[in-house]
Amino acid sequence: MIIDAHQHFWQRSLPFDYDWLDSPEHQPISGDYLPEDLAKEMAKAGVDQSVFVQTQHNLDENRWALELANHYDFIAGIVGWVDLASLNCEEQLAEFREHPKFVGIRHITQGEPDDDFIIREPVKRGLAVLQKHEVPFDLLFYVKHLKHAKTLAEEFPDLPMVIDHLAKPRIKKQVLDDWEANFRAAARHENVYCKLSGMVTEADWNSWKVDDLRPYVEIALECFGPKRCMFGSDWPVCELAATYSEVFEALKEQTSQLSDAEQADIFGNTARRFYKLG
Repeated sequence: MIIDAHQHFWQRSLPFDYDWLDSPEHQPISGDYLPEDLAKEMAKAGVDQSVFVQTQHNLDENRWALELANHYDFIAGIVGWVDLASLNCEEQLAEFREHPKFVGIRHITQGEPDDDFIIREPVKRGLAVLQKHEVPFDLLFYVKHLKHAKTLAEEFPDLPMVIDHLAKPRIKKQVLDDWEANFRAAARHENVYCKLSGMVTEADWNSWKVDDLRPYVEIALECFGPKRCMFGSDWPVCELAATYSEVFEALKEQTSQLSDAEQADIFGNTARRFYKLG
């Protein structure tokens, strides 16, 4: 069972904030991307199931995505959103925790004006709610936020967390030194995991090659190990630089020297354990 641990849907007719898709650089992915579209791409690559990850700070997106999951068996889980800083955080969470496919929470931390948003006291109160209910949290960080992963891991040792897209290192410029130390520090904590995702869009969109990604994947596997790494396509964002199959095959090539069991972890078992997928 191969699981894509990170993908999105959007439908432009819905009353959500999709303005970012109208920027010139995002025009190629500015249309609708829905389960029927993903199913075709997954079939080509040989991927069996996927995990939808939120794009909105809006509870209605949770409701919409869960309704999609009710109709498409290949959607194994929904990572949604609640307002971590709200006094109603636990009440919001309670609505969605009843659904068997609601498996985690994410906040678009990279978009917050305050680089220290995720360690604000009201936000940490919300993270404590997630820890209480054993609900995993996706860390959507830029490199500048990565120092907070260690802090959160120490303060919330029983909260499973996963770093999305390796915290977006500067792959295009082949830079490691502003990323690696904090990445390794986060990996020392057993409750922190890593998604091997979102790399092609941090590389040169028009001329990336597998070797551009390799140093980052090697460090991730060394630090976290296959049991704490999981494949994610980041579809349809990945289509700015690569097809779904190209993303999948690039990671397959980079992990081809691993044992069958290690590859099975990266391409399915880790996501299943982390998100407690049914």
